[in-house]
Amino acid sequence: MPAAALELPWPFTGREDELGLVRRSLTAGRPGIVVTGPAGCGKTRLATEAVRGTGCIHVAGTPETRDLPLAAFAPLLPDTVSLHRAVQLLSGTKLLMVDDAHLLDDVSAALVHHLAVHGRTRLLVLATDGAPAPGAVSRLWTGELLPRLALTPLPPEESARLLVAGAGGPLEPLTVDRLHRLSRGDLRLLRELLGALHAQGALTPSPDTGEHAWRGPVPVTAAVRERTARLLRRTCPDERETLDRLAFAEPLPLPADAFDLRILERLESEGLIETDDLPGGADAVRPAGPAHAVRLAHPLHGPVLRAAAGRLRAGRLARAPREREHALDSETAALEHRIAHADVRDLPAPVGEWLVAEGVALPPGHAAVRARFCRLRGRLREAGAWAREGLRGAPDDTACRRELALAAAQTGDVTTASAAADDQAAQAWLAAARGDLTAALKALRDMSGDRDPYARYEAVRLGAPAEAAGRLPADGVLAAHATALAHGDPAALDRAARDLEQRGFLLFAAEAHAQAARAHRAPGAARTSRTRAAALARRCQGARTPALSGLALGELTARQRQIVTLAAAGLSNREIAEQLTLSIRTVGNHLYGAYARLGAGDRDALPWLVTDGRQPQPRSA
Repeated sequence: MPAAALELPWPFTGREDELGLVRRSLTAGRPGIVVTGPAGCGKTRLATEAVRGTGCIHVAGTPETRDLPLAAFAPLLPDTVSLHRAVQLLSGTKLLMVDDAHLLDDVSAALVHHLAVHGRTRLLVLATDGAPAPGAVSRLWTGELLPRLALTPLPPEESARLLVAGAGGPLEPLTVDRLHRLSRGDLRLLRELLGALHAQGALTPSPDTGEHAWRGPVPVTAAVRERTARLLRRTCPDERETLDRLAFAEPLPLPADAFDLRILERLESEGLIETDDLPGGADAVRPAGPAHAVRLAHPLHGPVLRAAAGRLRAGRLARAPREREHALDSETAALEHRIAHADVRDLPAPVGEWLVAEGVALPPGHAAVRARFCRLRGRLREAGAWAREGLRGAPDDTACRRELALAAAQTGDVTTASAAADDQAAQAWLAAARGDLTAALKALRDMSGDRDPYARYEAVRLGAPAEAAGRLPADGVLAAHATALAHGDPAALDRAARDLEQRGFLLFAAEAHAQAARAHRAPGAARTSRTRAAALARRCQGARTPALSGLALGELTARQRQIVTLAAAGLSNREIAEQLTLSIRTVGNHLYGAYARLGAGDRDALPWLVTDGRQPQPRSA
């Protein structure tokens, strides 16, 4: 194979805690562990990292051999051997990894079960959720022979790290989000989509940020066809017409006469469509119309059906501009309703995402609301990206400029925040980003007449709850945070943090936990609050706010803390290595592990994560 065709494995990321658990389960005196999860979620990669350098013996089930007795163990056993003899021959094996255990033949499954019962072999067994498995395999955990670790798909922030590594450079947040949605945590599909985009030259640099962005159709790769085969095999004309209508205009309202309900029931029973409430809930303020909608069940289904339709069919089925505007207005109203009711949990809003994906100009009003919703959720880079989408067609839009400035300031991007800040709230956070909390609070006082409770709440986030006293809704979660901070009550701060997290305010929750960590007198309680704060902050796309400053060091090992502190002070890897008498490679490895724990993308983020929030002065030449 030519060298150019070789592909290096993606970095291992996002499973550090699970990796530690698996490794501990495989130490001497432990029986092993079963790892389950959806297809493509990274079970094999996790297991490979866990057994690296251990001399583990590896077997795997396959679809082609599940009817052949002991097929998975054929390389380890004589040609003809009884189950009893196979157990004897393998009982001396120290560590055995069984991949795709749900595909084992019954005799191989029984062999694994016997080895677990005997307990002399440590077992690492991997199986896919939802797939039929031999009873002897499922009884490994249902019968409590082995503990079970159920993996969930990687969260968006960890997918983002993988994508940046695979792309060879930064990707625009909306592109990352789109790829994550399409793959639904299937890392194999994620990798194939990214490879196809590279091959097509579909990743183009953004003139604003230099990040690579993807607009346009989804590449219909072999993996995409495989995962949508059931959809494309539909031969009933009425069923295909219904699916195609949704592909070009989902979500569609569901009055009784709009569809043949028997067809919808059939498609729903097969898992091809979903019927749910329109965004916002039953009490949402939305344009008049039905409260229910029908949509395709998987984000890949729409792109594949659109790609399969001819030009004439696509023209007939595409949503008319007025219908699209109405649907976008509904999404905007649903987002505004959630913001007004202090509930910013994830909300499906596919119309705006579709417009951006297709490269259609986004109305700045929707872009600003979408940016604000993301910012309140703590998805700061994504908030900035939505604001930029609105500014492309309306460069002077005040609301979009404000959201861009706020998102940039709260990630420490002073340059972008300075260029966009043109109101008091943005100026306050720009001052905070520069380390001047006195100026930040003065800017907030200058906007004291603002009726927006979130604007009043900013003083709480900046550590001055007295500035917000009596100006927040008394029975709300924001007021509870303010009261707890004003009283210096760490338990109440932790409670407020949990309430904030439950409502989707991940960044606010991280800040409340960080404030609790400083207020706790008991070291154990402080450590717990700090750990929760750091875990939430890692999900907030590089957030750097005064409340979060300095908390991250508690997440690191002693050596990582030492190296990160020196790196934050501006020392190079070589200088750190010389000072600590380590190799440069060792320093780099410690920094890479620290980045993963801190949620930092690079060295520039370290000063904000390990100091009191004041930016360090440049070192003399």
